Amino acid sequence: MFKLGDKIDKQSAINISPVVLAFVGDAVYSLFVRERLVFNSDYKTGALNILATKEVNAGAQAEFIKDIMPLLTEEEAGVFKRARNTKKKTKSKSASVADYNLSTGFEAVLGFLFVTGDYERLNYLLNKGNSDES
Repeated sequence: MFKLGDKIDKQSAINISPVVLAFVGDAVYSLFVRERLVFNSDYKTGALNILATKEVNAGAQAEFIKDIMPLLTEEEAGVFKRARNTKKKTKSKSASVADYNLSTGFEAVLGFLFVTGDYERLNYLLNKGNSDES
């Protein structure tokens, strides 16, 4: 039986398609942003959605990965590059190809960390290396 929070070993995760890792990472990042907004404000859902959309999009995620690139381990950088360089079947309607590729790499790193259960590292990167944030 599958349970939320189940994890796989790193080698198995590396063997998952980088676009599939990005699929998971997209959900992880969206949930992170939504929880942070809910826990740190008392806005209604409409305002929360507008705020979340400003962060959960290819352009904003491309900027985010540029900020944390120096923090990535060699393994994470490898996952990022594989996803960034993978030919995608879909195109972004609102982002440049470069931003879309960067955001796919970003999401793949998050997906990789999530499926391997490395939540401490995931939180570290999502908080841009500020270990005193949670």
